[in-house]
Amino acid sequence: MAKIPVGILGATGMVGQQYITLLNDHPWFEVRYVAASPRSAGKKYAEAVSGRWHLAKTFAPHIGGLMVEDANDVSRAVAAFKKGECSFVFSALEMGKDETRALEDAYAAEGIPVISNASAHRWTPDVPVLIAEINPDHTDIIPIQKKARGWDRGFIAVKPNCSIQSYMKPIHALAQAGYPAQRIIVSTMQAISGAGYPGVPSLDMIDNIVPYIGGEEEKSEKEPLKIFGSIENGVIKNADFPKISAHCNRVPVTDGHTACINLEFAAKKPSLDEIKAVWYAYKGLPQTADLPMAPKQPIIYREEENRPQPRKDRDADKGMAVVIGRLRPCNVFDIRFTALSHNTVRGAAGGGILNAELLKHKGYLS
Repeated sequence: MAKIPVGILGATGMVGQQYITLLNDHPWFEVRYVAASPRSAGKKYAEAVSGRWHLAKTFAPHIGGLMVEDANDVSRAVAAFKKGECSFVFSALEMGKDETRALEDAYAAEGIPVISNASAHRWTPDVPVLIAEINPDHTDIIPIQKKARGWDRGFIAVKPNCSIQSYMKPIHALAQAGYPAQRIIVSTMQAISGAGYPGVPSLDMIDNIVPYIGGEEEKSEKEPLKIFGSIENGVIKNADFPKISAHCNRVPVTDGHTACINLEFAAKKPSLDEIKAVWYAYKGLPQTADLPMAPKQPIIYREEENRPQPRKDRDADKGMAVVIGRLRPCNVFDIRFTALSHNTVRGAAGGGILNAELLKHKGYLS
């Protein structure tokens, strides 16, 4: 099978670099087009990232020879599309929300689908915010989105904030099994890589915890409701529950967002053993369809009393699994547990790639 040629917007940044490495040997997609800021445009990719490559794994040789285009110049991507070098783009843009929204719209209007990591379109009512195991049916809004805007081939789909990835699947698994959550209190301990590069100054992070991440608590409380919502009258209507109260903290960990969750069930309360059984059995469309980036076991439960730990567990199953531990009764709500996910893999580029695989499986990418 010939691979689908893809482009990356923001290809020289941290998330863009993660896309590059994760797509090195992808069975379906091949990076053939890279774009970034005007200061990188006109350089070969290897030159553009020289001295600022942040990952242990390097890029494939053919990537280094690709010419970096200006991401603001949509016509360059259109030309690549016409030459068969760019069928759709992953957006890892690092710009203001209004600029990102306008630029992603421009790509889609020119017939180029946009699979975005950015937050600019997460609250656009007809743009799906996808976690592939949880709401694959939200892709059904894409034809409505395209018709409303007069777009032929182009569309926009986004992934959610990285900090909610660790606890959305375990909550969804319980709801599917008949144990929906009513109220949740979550405290996240978020890795410094989530702040991008150069990120948080070292003197702020060494021997320290920063108990504030701008906009993060609002995203953590609201985005799950859109993901758990439903398509009604041409838009995605948010779910009413669960109610979520979030504390978001930056901690001196390189990669891996950890969350401590206190959960109250809406009605029926399962036993701890029943909960573990639900998590163990949990599968979604990515697993049943055997999508390449999907974890075989989307939720992994560790029985050790001191797990999960970022350094030991963040890379579980390609960095795409959620690792859970410390399930126990809660003195205020019903249960409490700790969950971990890799923020730059599952929470960023890996999640975007899985969304693209889902969209291809559904017939939206070719």
